[in-house]
Amino acid sequence: MNDVVFLFDVDNTLLDNDHIQGDLSQHLSTNYGQLARDRYFALFEDLRGRLGYADYLGALQLYRLEDLHNPKILRIANWLADYPFADRLYPRALDVVRHVSNWGPTVILSDGDAAFQPRKIERSGLWQAFADNVLIYVHKEQALDDVERLYPARHYVMIDDKLRILEALKAQWGERVTTVFPRQGHYASDPQELRTRRPADIAIDAIGDLLSLDRQTLIN
Repeated sequence: MNDVVFLFDVDNTLLDNDHIQGDLSQHLSTNYGQLARDRYFALFEDLRGRLGYADYLGALQLYRLEDLHNPKILRIANWLADYPFADRLYPRALDVVRHVSNWGPTVILSDGDAAFQPRKIERSGLWQAFADNVLIYVHKEQALDDVERLYPARHYVMIDDKLRILEALKAQWGERVTTVFPRQGHYASDPQELRTRRPADIAIDAIGDLLSLDRQTLIN
């Protein structure tokens, strides 16, 4: 039983996923045309709505089925797999992980598919930074029993850019969790989310701001 375990989301928390999506959009537009880009992202958003998480390769497979006779499409998967994710880590993100690891285990708690999300975490250097403590679920807020079984703790600190997730964890764990909201990415600036969701225990402007917080602030 640990005194405290620190749980980190990945996309738009440690890794600038909005920037990655922008690069993908530009790549598709430049190499395949705006119609192809728009159709891919339409399939991507439809699939995300049905699955509840982003599935880049799943959307690519759907797009391929619509354009089977275009061999150029096969190279999109290579672009995704080889993307320099380490270049998209937020400033001082790895410093934050090292900083809080002095107080307790650090664990990635992410949503995503079983292929691209692990690749992203590996290629960004986060898998190594978290010493193999990586959990990826379809809906992580529904897997807290599993989190407690694998990483038992008296208290948890969850760092996530989505107020929806932080609100769900607070509803289940109550005072056993401190929720930390880095205001990064498009979810964090969504007016409806900000208006309708419960505020986090701690809000920061950037992930690097965690370096200025002490242990007592995070577990109270």
